[in-house]
Amino acid sequence: MSSQEQIKLEKIDDFRWRIPRQGGMLVPGIIYSDEKLLKKIQMDKSPRQVANVAHLPGIINYSLAMPDIHWGYGFPIGGVAAFDMEEGVISPGGVGYDINCGCRLMVTDLVLSDVKPDIKTLVAVLFNNVPTGVGSRGKVKLSISEEMKVLAGGAKWAVKNGYGSQADLERIEDHGCFEGANPELVSKKALERGKDQLGTLGSGNHFVEIGVVQEIFDNKAAEAFGLRENQVTVLIHSGSRGLGYQICDDFLAAMHRGMRKMAIELPDRQLACAPLRSRLGKDYFAAMACAANYAFVNRQLLMHWCREIFEKVLNISPGELNMRLVYDVCHNIAKKEIHLISGKKKEVCVHRKGATRAFPPGHPDIPLEYRSVGQPVLIPGDMGRSSYVLAGSKKAMEETFGSTCHGAGRVMSRTQAKKSCRGRNIAVELEKKGIIVMAERMSTLVEEVPEAYKDVSHVVEVVHRAGLARKVAKLRPLGVIKG
Repeated sequence: MSSQEQIKLEKIDDFRWRIPRQGGMLVPGIIYSDEKLLKKIQMDKSPRQVANVAHLPGIINYSLAMPDIHWGYGFPIGGVAAFDMEEGVISPGGVGYDINCGCRLMVTDLVLSDVKPDIKTLVAVLFNNVPTGVGSRGKVKLSISEEMKVLAGGAKWAVKNGYGSQADLERIEDHGCFEGANPELVSKKALERGKDQLGTLGSGNHFVEIGVVQEIFDNKAAEAFGLRENQVTVLIHSGSRGLGYQICDDFLAAMHRGMRKMAIELPDRQLACAPLRSRLGKDYFAAMACAANYAFVNRQLLMHWCREIFEKVLNISPGELNMRLVYDVCHNIAKKEIHLISGKKKEVCVHRKGATRAFPPGHPDIPLEYRSVGQPVLIPGDMGRSSYVLAGSKKAMEETFGSTCHGAGRVMSRTQAKKSCRGRNIAVELEKKGIIVMAERMSTLVEEVPEAYKDVSHVVEVVHRAGLARKVAKLRPLGVIKG
């Protein structure tokens, strides 16, 4: 199967498309999509990447792709794959450069009328007090020894140091701390890059978004999550910054060298990997866990400062604001989880790159208060459309290793978006729609223009109707800050 050969797709049903085994594929591929979205998916080479992932040793059942799939490094963004712990591999390209890029949703006791008169001020103060952009530096200055405590402790470190409460830890995936993190395996260059970036937003599609609950689809789940119509929310999207990027870079280089020694042959060198049971594979997992913990702390600090800014700008007490965490989910991670494989419970390593964990009702890894309705799933849109809260499902557990989409998914490269937006003022266009946007670079607004993405409502409808998660609430943006 050459890299230029058109990928053949077989329709399974209205929302699933099979890539049959061919060439060196060890398993088939499955893309979740409807016919309309599939046309956009086929505009890039992401289906080819789904097929490429199916060549990796120890892959289980399928190489999977969510409807927000688009071209990425090695794995497609929106890709999911699980690997046998003995025969399988771990691949940095299946996690991504921004390790534990993820979302955190907070709700408040405020309603739209409480913030509407002050939304411009709120956005401006957030923008001036939350460090944004490439290479931005945070307010928290860490020594290397203290940074290593962050990498080992995750959000527990933040709570211990006064940034949040114990209750927050119950509402973060893995309680905000990945086990097995070993800071000794993180390079000096990575530590140096992360030392001054804690509590920073970053650039690109990262954001802090003030929103309002526009619509409730599932009353029981919404009540469990603390969501109600007309309620003011805050959604944070950020990751592990330069530290995570450097860890990925370091281990990709090591795995490229290791693959030559092990004579592993793959259709794409970006799929560089190491056996899960090898020293290199274990070291990457432990370093990746450090970056994941850093990202949890990063979002915890951003939440803390958002809370302080709301109280100051609106001149209200913490009790009146009552900003509280709903959930924090990872979008880029590899995790050891128990899944039912051929009728037997088995530990596997699930790679989710641009995909969200979506565990069903009753799962023991879900916070007790949400267990009757399923895990909260946070799906950010672009800065001009809606975001969504979903709930995990039994079908996702059966078909996709408890996974669903993570956002809208790009349909234009950043270069294409710039070309399409010549002569336009995106901030003015969005303000006319009632959305206040501020960014470190105006080029970011052009690169992140809404039409550069699929319509998130369409993507969410596909995963809802395919049964991978169910719709709970729709959030409308009021104000957004970006890097």
